[in-house]
Amino acid sequence: MTTLILYGSAILLLIISHIKDKGKTRQALKGAWKFLENMMPQFLGIILVVGLMLAVLKPEVISNIIGSKSGIFGVFVSAAVGSITLMPTFVAFQTADMLLKNGAGYAQVAALISTLTLVGLATFPLEAKYIGKRAAFYRNFIAFLFSFIVAFVVEKVMGIL
Repeated sequence: MTTLILYGSAILLLIISHIKDKGKTRQALKGAWKFLENMMPQFLGIILVVGLMLAVLKPEVISNIIGSKSGIFGVFVSAAVGSITLMPTFVAFQTADMLLKNGAGYAQVAALISTLTLVGLATFPLEAKYIGKRAAFYRNFIAFLFSFIVAFVVEKVMGIL
């Protein structure tokens, strides 16, 4: 039902935008299409890698590496993987869902998502160019440490529920 409401709202707002200014609406749609074209190879690559990983790795293996019983080791592995991976946030949440369904622990997935969205080793050079190497390092390091706090809190909250 929520999906229907969201799609309906998007279509309604697109129609209103088209009525108000056809040129700007057309320009916005062209920009959105270019964004989709640029993002699609990355998106498909991530889906392919995650799909292959889930096909090759049995749920027991995933559970051993980043399952709830893997403890701080699993949280660290998840945080490290999240730090070096470049992934759009909406894909990260779907990946997290797949990992949880295949035996990953809540704390480990929380660390993965946290570092995916907050730590960027792949984007470090660009970040360092604008805010300086030292500031970029500290920002990423603090975000990496913060992912452990997030993992701990999520583990405690999910343990209560």
